[in-house]
Amino acid sequence: MQQPTYEDARLILELYDLRREDRLRAARAWFSENFRVKTLVEYNTLCPRGSENNAFARQVTTYWEMVASFVTCGVLNQELFFESGRELLFVWLRLQPIIAEMRTAYKDPAYLRNLEAVATAFEDRLKQHNAEGFENFANRVKGV
Repeated sequence: MQQPTYEDARLILELYDLRREDRLRAARAWFSENFRVKTLVEYNTLCPRGSENNAFARQVTTYWEMVASFVTCGVLNQELFFESGRELLFVWLRLQPIIAEMRTAYKDPAYLRNLEAVATAFEDRLKQHNAEGFENFANRVKGV
């Protein structure tokens, strides 16, 4: 395993700063409160094209896809990211029920693949450390 560097830490702080930007903060708050769709039809109802909800959903998902791409491409140390990046896993768990439908509808089998890859690795890591803790987190995110 590669040791994290000060550059990794700086990048995490920069990413955190971006999360504090007003528009992204509003999108994240909306996503957390409202995004609980189970089908693409529900997604399209909640987030119709051209709506603010659609912009919020896209802003949150593309932000975390960008962050995940830094991890999958080796720009950001995965283990250090896992120490503070649980929101990525939160977003993935909310998207997971509809991702297959989205990929089919968009004719893009790689849609949000970095997000999925990092979230899956994060989930595996959490389960290794505390399977019950992960399950409790996942159930809270899913509203169970």
